[in-house]
Amino acid sequence: MRAGDELPPLEIAVTRTLIVAGAIASRDFQDVHHDAESARAKGSPDIFMNILTTNGLVGRYVTDCFGPAAVLRKLAIRLGAPNYPGDTMVLTGRIEDVDGDTAVVRVLGSNGIGRHVSGTVTVSVPPSVPPSASGGTP
Repeated sequence: MRAGDELPPLEIAVTRTLIVAGAIASRDFQDVHHDAESARAKGSPDIFMNILTTNGLVGRYVTDCFGPAAVLRKLAIRLGAPNYPGDTMVLTGRIEDVDGDTAVVRVLGSNGIGRHVSGTVTVSVPPSVPPSASGGTP
């Protein structure tokens, strides 16, 4: 892991199910995240993803790239264009700084109408422990 390294992009299909399930899982019962009619009455063309779902997807993206030992230390994001059903969000990342086993990753997520999310994730990746040191077989 070195400053300047690019993470592979991740495409996420923004489905109605993903939006509703993410809102329910994060206990966000605002009608704009599950009721299209209510969302339209409030000026939105459809339901849209909540920030907690986006937060979780950004975290997943980083831990998927760094592996199961990765530990998220800080996640700071800002939302932009909404994620509506039927679109695709593409997450990209670039390592900005490395200090020992900790990296700061700049993450961007875009969809068909623009930038959905931007921010940084601080992640630690402890050095791997050889199997023999943990009592396993080499």
